Amino acid sequence: MHVQRIYVDTSVLGGCFDAEFARWSNGLLKDFRLGTYLPVVSEVVATEIRGAPAPVREVYTELIASGAELLAVNDPVLLLAELYQERRILTPKFYDDCVHIALATTAAVDLLVSWNFKHIVHYDNAVNLELGYKPLSIYSPREVTHYGEDD
Repeated sequence: MHVQRIYVDTSVLGGCFDAEFARWSNGLLKDFRLGTYLPVVSEVVATEIRGAPAPVREVYTELIASGAELLAVNDPVLLLAELYQERRILTPKFYDDCVHIALATTAAVDLLVSWNFKHIVHYDNAVNLELGYKPLSIYSPREVTHYGEDD
């Protein structure tokens, strides 16, 4: 049975401690603990959480300790992120979001999960398809986790 690899951006980790998002972010972490999904994170997530509160950093550390796949930023990722910028998919202000999407795309994860509705969740796959990458599915934790509504 194929276990889906899910790229988790920083908003999901922070969401574990936000009243609006905690139920579903923590539900997704429970899915990871149970082996329902395989977590995938990146160097970008590691950098973004350095200044985060200690509990957020602890969630990241737990993911890494549990065997999360850690993606490195490389030339293909940077080239794809730059192309997203050139095509105005996201503005320069949101370059890190471009890198998250490019990392998930080049690693061929099954899903990217984010609470970033304004920029990431509404992403257009046209560039990925044009370059021969598979379409990237992007959802919120609420749409992915098996926990949260009635548990």
